[in-house]
Amino acid sequence: MTPEIIKVACSNCNLRELCMPIGLQLAELQRIDDIVAIRRKVKRRETLFHAGQRFTSLYAIRTGVFKTRVTSEDGRDQVTGFQMAGEIIGLDGIVNDRHTCDAVALEDAEVCVMPFDRIEELSREITALQRHVHKIMSREIVREHGVMLLLGGMRAEERLAAFLLNLVQRLHARGFSSSELVLRMTREEIGSYLGLKLETVSRTLSKFVEDGIVEVQQRHIRIVSQDALKRIVNLPVC
Repeated sequence: MTPEIIKVACSNCNLRELCMPIGLQLAELQRIDDIVAIRRKVKRRETLFHAGQRFTSLYAIRTGVFKTRVTSEDGRDQVTGFQMAGEIIGLDGIVNDRHTCDAVALEDAEVCVMPFDRIEELSREITALQRHVHKIMSREIVREHGVMLLLGGMRAEERLAAFLLNLVQRLHARGFSSSELVLRMTREEIGSYLGLKLETVSRTLSKFVEDGIVEVQQRHIRIVSQDALKRIVNLPVC
């Protein structure tokens, strides 16, 4: 896959507040612009990076949705996360200079390529950038803990309810509806992420429909009652 080389300007990007520190001076933004110089298009089902591949860059998702996956010893794929516009992927490669998972586009996508050595160099000079990189890493750790909690102690209904609430919350932060979403991932991929069988995901979603909590038309989901989903996972209801 050949990267499309387009000059990217973080300073003019409408996703800047999601993937860049807030409050940077114009001169600091211009220095970051100089680093993030390549935008790369990734077609649906194409892989941005593979497990075992040498780590060189972080990637800010500009458009589209990705899944990350690892392959178990018996050859089964395990989905480890879903990432969307404004989020950073590639952090898995920092530890050993090799990626530990695959990142696959679930729809046609674009990413901004951020060479990590240059990000490290600049973050030593721009404190806000260094703090932001640490914040992204911390968020990833928190997310991992959240997944462990999902897989460890929750029933199927709780897992799916928590997943839908998290997804619609993240989409709403990007200017989308707070009650409607289009699933870019299959039910099988959702099951892999949540540690559930495909049949369990479908059955649980059907129960949510029967209970009047959601409406489903193929991949389009409308959340009729967020409060009901919150009650399932014991979250406070406004």
